[in-house]
Amino acid sequence: MAARARPAPPPLATVRDADRAAHLVNPRRGPLLAHLTEPTSAAALARKLGLPRQRLTYHLGELERAGLIECVSRRRKGNCVERLMRVTARAFVISPEASGAISAATAAPDRLSAAVQLQAAARTIQEVAALEARATREGKRLATLTLDTVIRFANPADRRAFTEEITDTIARLAARYHNTHARRGRSFRLVVCAHPTASTTPSDVRETGASSD
Repeated sequence: MAARARPAPPPLATVRDADRAAHLVNPRRGPLLAHLTEPTSAAALARKLGLPRQRLTYHLGELERAGLIECVSRRRKGNCVERLMRVTARAFVISPEASGAISAATAAPDRLSAAVQLQAAARTIQEVAALEARATREGKRLATLTLDTVIRFANPADRRAFTEEITDTIARLAARYHNTHARRGRSFRLVVCAHPTASTTPSDVRETGASSD
């Protein structure tokens, strides 16, 4: 009977502990993951990268022990049996908790501060990763909502108007649906953020640097 094919790795996995995160940032091991998106043997990878097989096998073993790669099949080659390794996720993101707990903001939040946005993003990664792990253990699906779009504003005035309108709209929606007395209700965290896209034009860069609104 043919062996059951391993399911494709998930598109993203969150690394929540420091030991596993250390492998991702290790200059000898982290880059190997990009070459293991498809099942590959240590011998084939050693030939491709021009590395000694013994040294490469050691690093692959460490990645496997960390749960970042796994053996998905075996094949006989001559008198040997090769193990074919593949990443356990197409991409990995390191949760902030891997480097220590996130402290709550002590200063009054500034909704225009990049630091506040980064802190909110870090908290989202940490919280969602923990909730997803718990849901997986319990065989449940985590209820989430993600909206992602790009808006090109004609000028700073339009951006300010949009900011005020979306703030007012969310405040009204929160007031309408928030129910502190619902005995079987469940609280959800809503984070709305905006930042310039990475592929900015020269005019975008000048505007971002000059404007503080």
